[in-house]
Amino acid sequence: MLLILRVFLVVIYSILVCVFGCIWCLFSPRNPRHVATFGHLFGALAPLFGVKVEIRKPEGAENYGNAIYIANHQNNYDMITAANIVQPSTVTVGKKSLLWIPFFGLLYWLTGNLLIDRDNRARAHTTIGKVVNEFKRKRISFWMFPEGTRSRGRGLLPFKTGAFHAAVAAGVPIIPIVVSTTHNKIKLNRWKNGLVIIEMLPPVDVAAFEKESVRKLATHCRELMQAKLNELDAEVAEREASGKV
Repeated sequence: MLLILRVFLVVIYSILVCVFGCIWCLFSPRNPRHVATFGHLFGALAPLFGVKVEIRKPEGAENYGNAIYIANHQNNYDMITAANIVQPSTVTVGKKSLLWIPFFGLLYWLTGNLLIDRDNRARAHTTIGKVVNEFKRKRISFWMFPEGTRSRGRGLLPFKTGAFHAAVAAGVPIIPIVVSTTHNKIKLNRWKNGLVIIEMLPPVDVAAFEKESVRKLATHCRELMQAKLNELDAEVAEREASGKV
Protein backbone atom coordinates (compact mmCIF):
# COMPACT_ATOMS: atom_id res chain seq x y z
CA MET A 1 0.00 0.00 0.00
CA LEU A 2 2.82 2.38 0.90
CA LEU A 3 4.53 1.61 -2.42
CA ILE A 4 1.36 2.43 -4.39
CA LEU A 5 0.83 5.66 -2.45
CA ARG A 6 4.43 6.77 -2.98
CA VAL A 7 4.41 6.01 -6.69
CA PHE A 8 1.10 7.85 -7.13
CA LEU A 9 2.29 10.97 -5.28
CA VAL A 10 5.66 11.01 -7.05
CA VAL A 11 4.08 10.71 -10.51
CA ILE A 12 1.52 13.47 -9.81
CA TYR A 13 4.13 15.78 -8.24
CA SER A 14 6.64 15.21 -11.07
CA ILE A 15 4.07 15.87 -13.79
CA LEU A 16 2.97 19.09 -12.08
CA VAL A 17 6.58 20.28 -11.68
CA CYS A 18 7.36 19.49 -15.31
CA VAL A 19 4.22 21.07 -16.78
CA PHE A 20 4.30 24.25 -14.72
CA GLY A 21 8.10 24.32 -15.01
CA CYS A 22 7.92 24.31 -18.81
CA ILE A 23 5.41 27.17 -18.74
CA TRP A 24 7.62 29.12 -16.33
CA CYS A 25 10.75 28.54 -18.43
CA LEU A 26 9.03 29.83 -21.58
CA PHE A 27 9.41 33.34 -20.14
CA SER A 28 13.21 32.89 -20.02
CA PRO A 29 14.07 29.71 -21.91
CA ARG A 30 17.47 28.06 -21.50
CA ASN A 31 18.32 30.25 -18.47
CA PRO A 32 20.92 28.27 -16.47
CA ARG A 33 19.49 29.47 -13.15
CA HIS A 34 16.45 27.28 -13.75
CA VAL A 35 18.41 24.05 -13.30
CA ALA A 36 19.10 24.53 -9.58
CA THR A 37 15.53 25.72 -8.99
CA PHE A 38 13.91 22.63 -10.46
CA GLY A 39 16.65 20.31 -9.24
CA HIS A 40 15.84 21.37 -5.68
CA LEU A 41 12.12 20.86 -6.34
CA PHE A 42 12.79 17.25 -7.31
CA GLY A 43 15.15 16.94 -4.34
CA ALA A 44 12.24 17.92 -2.10
CA LEU A 45 10.82 14.44 -2.77
CA ALA A 46 13.45 12.82 -0.52
CA PRO A 47 11.26 12.84 2.65
CA LEU A 48 8.45 11.16 0.68
CA PHE A 49 10.84 8.27 0.06
CA GLY A 50 11.68 8.12 3.77
CA VAL A 51 15.19 9.45 3.17
CA LYS A 52 16.95 12.06 5.27
CA VAL A 53 19.39 14.02 3.10
CA GLU A 54 22.29 15.80 4.80
CA ILE A 55 24.23 18.33 2.73
CA ARG A 56 27.78 19.50 3.44
CA LYS A 57 29.57 22.27 1.56
CA PRO A 58 32.88 24.06 2.10
CA GLU A 59 32.68 27.54 3.54
CA GLY A 60 32.16 30.08 0.76
CA ALA A 61 30.87 27.51 -1.74
CA GLU A 62 28.10 29.92 -2.76
CA ASN A 63 30.75 32.30 -4.09
CA TYR A 64 32.57 29.87 -6.36
CA GLY A 65 32.95 31.10 -9.93
CA ASN A 66 32.85 29.03 -13.10
CA ALA A 67 33.67 25.40 -12.42
CA ILE A 68 32.98 21.84 -13.43
CA TYR A 69 31.22 19.82 -10.77
CA ILE A 70 31.71 16.07 -10.93
CA ALA A 71 29.62 13.57 -8.96
CA ASN A 72 29.20 9.83 -8.57
CA HIS A 73 26.25 8.56 -10.60
CA GLN A 74 24.42 5.70 -8.86
CA ASN A 75 20.80 5.24 -9.94
CA ASN A 76 17.53 7.09 -10.56
CA TYR A 77 17.43 8.17 -6.92
CA ASP A 78 20.14 10.72 -7.78
CA MET A 79 17.15 12.91 -8.68
CA ILE A 80 16.10 13.13 -5.03
CA THR A 81 19.58 13.10 -3.47
CA ALA A 82 22.29 14.77 -5.56
CA ALA A 83 19.79 17.24 -7.05
CA ASN A 84 19.63 18.96 -3.65
CA ILE A 85 23.17 20.31 -3.89
CA VAL A 86 23.11 21.71 -7.45
CA GLN A 87 24.46 25.27 -7.29
CA PRO A 88 22.82 28.27 -9.01
CA SER A 89 23.82 28.79 -12.66
CA THR A 90 24.98 25.19 -12.95
CA VAL A 91 23.71 23.11 -15.87
CA THR A 92 24.14 19.40 -16.36
CA VAL A 93 25.50 17.52 -19.34
CA GLY A 94 23.20 14.60 -20.12
CA LYS A 95 22.58 12.06 -22.82
CA LYS A 96 20.38 13.07 -25.74
CA SER A 97 17.83 10.31 -25.04
CA LEU A 98 16.65 12.23 -21.94
CA LEU A 99 14.77 14.52 -24.31
CA TRP A 100 12.29 11.72 -25.06
CA ILE A 101 11.16 11.20 -21.46
CA PRO A 102 7.54 12.44 -21.31
CA PHE A 103 7.17 15.83 -19.59
CA PHE A 104 10.67 15.69 -18.04
CA GLY A 105 12.59 15.76 -21.33
CA LEU A 106 11.17 19.12 -22.42
CA LEU A 107 11.79 20.65 -18.98
CA TYR A 108 15.36 19.30 -19.03
CA TRP A 109 16.04 21.11 -22.30
CA LEU A 110 14.17 24.34 -21.45
CA THR A 111 16.09 24.78 -18.20
CA GLY A 112 19.32 25.07 -20.18
CA ASN A 113 20.96 21.68 -19.77
CA LEU A 114 23.33 20.44 -22.47
CA LEU A 115 22.46 17.27 -24.39
CA ILE A 116 25.13 15.08 -25.95
CA ASP A 117 25.12 12.09 -28.29
CA ARG A 118 27.31 9.60 -26.43
CA ASP A 119 27.24 7.17 -29.35
CA ASN A 120 28.92 9.70 -31.62
CA ARG A 121 32.50 10.37 -30.51
CA ALA A 122 32.96 13.28 -32.93
CA ARG A 123 29.91 15.08 -31.54
CA ALA A 124 31.01 14.31 -27.99
CA HIS A 125 34.31 16.11 -28.67
CA THR A 126 32.34 19.02 -30.16
CA THR A 127 30.40 19.20 -26.90
CA ILE A 128 33.63 19.79 -24.98
CA GLY A 129 34.23 22.78 -27.24
CA LYS A 130 30.73 24.07 -26.50
CA VAL A 131 31.38 23.78 -22.77
CA VAL A 132 34.58 25.80 -23.07
CA ASN A 133 32.85 28.47 -25.17
CA GLU A 134 30.04 28.78 -22.60
CA PHE A 135 32.60 29.39 -19.87
CA LYS A 136 34.09 32.23 -21.89
CA ARG A 137 30.72 33.87 -22.58
CA LYS A 138 29.01 33.92 -19.18
CA ARG A 139 29.02 32.95 -15.53
CA ILE A 140 28.05 29.33 -15.69
CA SER A 141 29.16 25.99 -14.31
CA PHE A 142 28.66 22.45 -15.57
CA TRP A 143 27.70 19.30 -13.70
CA MET A 144 29.04 16.05 -15.15
CA PHE A 145 29.06 12.40 -14.19
CA PRO A 146 32.58 11.26 -15.16
CA GLU A 147 31.66 7.59 -14.80
CA GLY A 148 29.51 8.04 -17.91
CA THR A 149 26.74 5.75 -16.67
CA ARG A 150 24.94 4.72 -13.50
CA SER A 151 27.02 2.47 -11.28
CA ARG A 152 24.01 0.48 -9.97
CA GLY A 153 25.89 -0.95 -7.02
CA ARG A 154 29.18 -1.56 -8.81
CA GLY A 155 31.03 1.05 -6.77
CA LEU A 156 32.78 4.09 -8.21
CA LEU A 157 33.40 3.18 -11.85
CA PRO A 158 36.47 4.28 -13.87
CA PHE A 159 36.29 7.91 -14.99
CA LYS A 160 36.07 9.08 -18.58
CA THR A 161 38.22 12.14 -19.31
CA GLY A 162 35.77 14.51 -21.05
CA ALA A 163 35.04 16.63 -17.98
CA PHE A 164 38.74 16.96 -17.23
CA HIS A 165 39.69 17.94 -20.78
CA ALA A 166 37.02 20.66 -20.62
CA ALA A 167 38.26 21.94 -17.26
CA VAL A 168 41.87 22.14 -18.44
CA ALA A 169 40.91 23.81 -21.73
CA ALA A 170 38.74 26.40 -19.95
CA GLY A 171 41.10 26.86 -17.01
CA VAL A 172 38.37 26.28 -14.40
CA PRO A 173 38.56 24.15 -11.25
CA ILE A 174 37.05 20.73 -10.76
CA ILE A 175 34.72 20.47 -7.74
CA PRO A 176 33.99 16.88 -6.68
CA ILE A 177 30.65 16.00 -5.08
CA VAL A 178 30.20 12.67 -3.34
CA VAL A 179 26.88 11.04 -2.45
CA SER A 180 26.92 8.19 0.05
CA THR A 181 25.84 4.84 -1.34
CA THR A 182 22.13 4.49 -2.16
CA HIS A 183 22.22 1.08 -3.87
CA ASN A 184 19.61 -1.22 -2.28
CA LYS A 185 19.00 1.44 0.38
CA ILE A 186 15.54 2.67 -0.59
CA LYS A 187 12.64 0.23 -0.29
CA LEU A 188 9.35 1.74 -1.45
CA ASN A 189 7.32 -0.39 0.98
CA ARG A 190 9.46 0.66 3.97
CA TRP A 191 8.52 3.85 5.82
CA LYS A 192 12.06 4.95 6.82
CA ASN A 193 14.98 4.47 4.46
CA GLY A 194 17.76 6.04 6.44
CA LEU A 195 20.38 8.69 5.84
CA VAL A 196 22.14 9.92 2.70
CA ILE A 197 25.04 12.34 3.04
CA ILE A 198 26.07 14.57 0.14
CA GLU A 199 29.40 16.34 0.49
CA MET A 200 31.01 18.91 -1.78
CA LEU A 201 34.81 18.74 -1.65
CA PRO A 202 37.14 21.74 -2.02
CA PRO A 203 37.96 22.78 -5.61
CA VAL A 204 40.78 20.97 -7.38
CA ASP A 205 43.07 23.44 -9.16
CA VAL A 206 43.68 22.02 -12.63
CA ALA A 207 46.67 24.33 -13.08
CA ALA A 208 48.58 22.06 -10.72
CA PHE A 209 48.28 19.34 -13.36
CA GLU A 210 49.38 21.39 -16.38
CA LYS A 211 52.61 19.42 -16.58
CA GLU A 212 50.80 16.15 -16.03
CA SER A 213 48.30 14.30 -18.20
CA VAL A 214 44.55 14.77 -18.07
CA ARG A 215 44.32 11.10 -17.11
CA LYS A 216 46.37 11.82 -13.96
CA LEU A 217 43.97 14.64 -13.09
CA ALA A 218 41.03 12.25 -13.52
CA THR A 219 42.77 9.60 -11.41
CA HIS A 220 43.52 12.14 -8.67
CA CYS A 221 39.88 13.25 -8.52
CA ARG A 222 38.63 9.66 -8.48
CA GLU A 223 40.95 8.81 -5.58
CA LEU A 224 39.65 11.83 -3.63
CA MET A 225 36.06 10.81 -4.28
CA GLN A 226 36.63 7.13 -3.46
CA ALA A 227 38.22 8.02 -0.13
CA LYS A 228 35.35 10.36 0.73
CA LEU A 229 32.74 7.79 -0.37
CA ASN A 230 34.29 5.19 1.96
CA GLU A 231 34.28 7.75 4.78
CA LEU A 232 30.65 8.76 4.24
CA ASP A 233 29.42 5.16 3.96
CA ALA A 234 31.15 4.30 7.24
CA GLU A 235 29.59 7.32 8.95
CA VAL A 236 26.11 6.51 7.61
CA ALA A 237 26.39 2.90 8.78
CA GLU A 238 27.53 3.97 12.25
CA ARG A 239 24.81 6.61 12.68
CA GLU A 240 22.05 4.33 11.42
CA ALA A 241 23.18 1.52 13.72
CA SER A 242 23.17 3.87 16.72
CA GLY A 243 19.85 5.44 15.76
CA LYS A 244 21.45 8.91 15.39
CA VAL A 245 19.77 9.77 12.09
